[in-house]
Amino acid sequence: MRRKFIKCLVLALPLPAAAQSLSGLSDRDATGGLKEALVQGVGKAVATLGQPGGFLSNPKVKIPLPPALSQAERLMRATGMGRQVDELIAAMNSAAEAAVPEAKGLLVDAVKKMSVDDAKRIVSGGDDSVTQYFRGKTSEALTQRFLPIVRSATQKVDVAQKYDRLAGQAAQLGLMGKDDAKVETYVTRKALDGLFLMLAEEERAIRQDPLRAAGSLARKVFGAK
Repeated sequence: MRRKFIKCLVLALPLPAAAQSLSGLSDRDATGGLKEALVQGVGKAVATLGQPGGFLSNPKVKIPLPPALSQAERLMRATGMGRQVDELIAAMNSAAEAAVPEAKGLLVDAVKKMSVDDAKRIVSGGDDSVTQYFRGKTSEALTQRFLPIVRSATQKVDVAQKYDRLAGQAAQLGLMGKDDAKVETYVTRKALDGLFLMLAEEERAIRQDPLRAAGSLARKVFGAK
């Protein structure tokens, strides 16, 4: 079983890493190395997103108004309310940036509790395996942590109430999900999507460039010399 897990790790890594001898690694060491790399990835993702502009200035994770409100957005801009729309979008992204630091403790705890079987699924599950692991282990708790922070931030913007009215109407017409009918629930969902996206990118980057794996066990597992 140990040899099978090590082989799985090797096949999941770039060729330079696969060429290295991993015969001295136990399941515990292999899992520990993966944990080191993931903790590093968590730290970088949270630091990147949890700062001013972390969402707003990053087109990969920037939170726009929902597509169902695109017509209302165009109308508002055409009638001289562009500044208010921009203010709302900025507030939504700022709220996400304020909430993300709350994620670090929960994500690190999920990594620490990772079992050998969890590690096997991650290394054999493809590029979104880390995202799926964190979603399954932390989504509910992160949502509860994020919501009050996002609510507090968005309530300071007057046009947020307009979002709720328009989104509520769109939800009643079946144009958008009911969970997105409130600005705080929409922003919380998008903040989590952005966070999980950045975590997946960090994991892929470490696989492609083992030198990014800072811990000694992580370097051993991911092939850094």
